[in-house]
Amino acid sequence: MKRVEADEHVLWALCSLSLLSVFLYVVSAIYYGAGPFWFLNWNLLLAWLPLIFAVILVDYLKNNRWASLSGIGLTLLWLVFLPNSFYIITDFIHLGYANSTHLLYYVIMLFAFSLSGLLLGYISLYLVHKELLKRTKTTTAHAWIAVILLLCSFAIYLGRYLRWNTWDIVLHPIGVVFDVSNRFIDPGAYGQTFQVTGLFFIFLSCLYFSVWQLMRAAQSSKS
Repeated sequence: MKRVEADEHVLWALCSLSLLSVFLYVVSAIYYGAGPFWFLNWNLLLAWLPLIFAVILVDYLKNNRWASLSGIGLTLLWLVFLPNSFYIITDFIHLGYANSTHLLYYVIMLFAFSLSGLLLGYISLYLVHKELLKRTKTTTAHAWIAVILLLCSFAIYLGRYLRWNTWDIVLHPIGVVFDVSNRFIDPGAYGQTFQVTGLFFIFLSCLYFSVWQLMRAAQSSKS
């Protein structure tokens, strides 16, 4: 019962923060002319998908094997949409196009969206992390999470600089494979790729480590 109540509190917290983000956008669109920032709402919607897939996956694993077709399919869906949760923080780059008179409002609005995305992504990652710990050694589970965060960091680069998105994996797979393979065939010509990927990997990993420790501390205090 306590576990269910805790899950509900987390869900309400995420919903409240997301609603606040959308509310800030609506106000800005009406009063400050921030209509061009509509994409924040779409990015936030995409950020919810990994959590939804993670919750479905965790529920599925209660009575089924992870190595099953459905288990692998849910994991892949979670993985390909996970970078969208973290990608929102790159939208701060659009502050350069904001009206300087209301710049502080835009900063708060973007921060609300970014925080929503990060929390959605990290909680979904935490759920999967716990499932890995039930089935593998601790070091192996941690290593998998590190690999996942590295893939997310690379995907953020692909989205922000090369403008690829999740749908392009299906719609334009050849183009995605071409751009990705080029950067590994001739890494010296694409220094920015590895710099940006490394920067986001360090940032996302350090922040997730903090979230992980806080969640463990919270669980320990209840026991």
